[in-house]
Amino acid sequence: MDTLVLSRLQFAVTAMFHFLFVPLTLGLGWLVAWFETRYVRTNDPRYLSLTRYWGKLFLINFALGVVTGITLEFQFGMNWAEYAKYVGDVFGAPLAIEATTSFFLESVFIGVWVFGWGRLSKKAHAAAIWLVAFATNLSALWILLANGWMQHPVGYVLRNGRAEMADFGAMFLNAYGWIEFFHTVFAGWIIAGFFVMGVSAWHLLRKNQQPLFRKSFAAGAYFALASSLLVAAVGDTSAVNTAHNQPAKFAAMESVWETRSSAPYTLLTIPNLSGEGNAVEALKIPYALSLMAFHSPSAEVKGLNDISPQDRPPVLPVFLSFRLMVGLGFLFILLSAIGVFLSRKGLLENYPLFLKVMVFSIPLPYLAIQLGWIITEMGRQPWIVYGLMRTADGVSKTVLPAQVWMSLGGFVLFYSALGAVDFWLLAKYARKGMET
Repeated sequence: MDTLVLSRLQFAVTAMFHFLFVPLTLGLGWLVAWFETRYVRTNDPRYLSLTRYWGKLFLINFALGVVTGITLEFQFGMNWAEYAKYVGDVFGAPLAIEATTSFFLESVFIGVWVFGWGRLSKKAHAAAIWLVAFATNLSALWILLANGWMQHPVGYVLRNGRAEMADFGAMFLNAYGWIEFFHTVFAGWIIAGFFVMGVSAWHLLRKNQQPLFRKSFAAGAYFALASSLLVAAVGDTSAVNTAHNQPAKFAAMESVWETRSSAPYTLLTIPNLSGEGNAVEALKIPYALSLMAFHSPSAEVKGLNDISPQDRPPVLPVFLSFRLMVGLGFLFILLSAIGVFLSRKGLLENYPLFLKVMVFSIPLPYLAIQLGWIITEMGRQPWIVYGLMRTADGVSKTVLPAQVWMSLGGFVLFYSALGAVDFWLLAKYARKGMET
């Protein structure tokens, strides 16, 4: 493999590993803040136990997320120097803002929260965790605005052989970035909801501290259901946005090869393994794809045959990732709705099979969000900045394949060790139960 392929592989490995930790942080912070607020308002010691228990798991996950995220930015200078030189004036701005504002805010107030027990008033201490939760989501905003600019570059001019910032407001208000932000953040909230439900279900099956874990299960179920419905709504907006701005990605997501107006939606599609056309197309719903893509039954949907082969993304992985992600999204709505119903009726322990399903469902939202990033990033290929710079032109010219092999191996070993420690710590403290 050459430097380009190895550099892409290395960035994918580190980014996907980093994103095992970030999404849980995005959602779990809000739940911890909610539990502590209930404690402040009611003075009920059960909510204090819930706050401390889930807060400890939040802190473990937060620490690993910080460590694994630092290496990603170094890769822009090491493996992707040409990209950094060409668009660094634009792309670097939101990353710099994230580091100097959001990351600083969450780091300061997480310290205040950890060391402020018994030193701050209850209200001030609760305010600290609300600020942490807000800052972690704000941090995601700046990073996703940077990625949104790569998907749909705006607010720049080409000058002196590079892209330079011309309109910060256009970059900040880029609809592509904001849609990515809400889609990603709400998906992270689903992860937190399912994590809380799954861990609570594990304890309920063992009849451990049932009143406490019933409360946390219910909170996770409501949070996951609301987040799943929000993801579905934003997902529709995201698909429309993609069809308008990245027709090649949308065509790959649906494996559409022929351009046509009033396009039907094909329920059963099997793409050819050769990468050209579909082996099976059956069960078509008239006009549905045009409605989904442009909210018009007569709209034209562009097919891959009208896109140059060198400008097409890899169809099979994008298509399969999209179908599986959407299917999981509907499953999350169903499972969380059942969880809400059983919690409201006080029937959770009467359905041990459902509780077992929820324990084993913890990894599913993680899988769904990784599939979403496969669609986002592989679907953008062959562009590193859509329509502006090809991925092949962004890789460093002086880095040798052997050097990337060494760093890739080091990352895999180091991250595997970090992951093992993190999952061991999460499992250890999750199994312990709550302090009362």
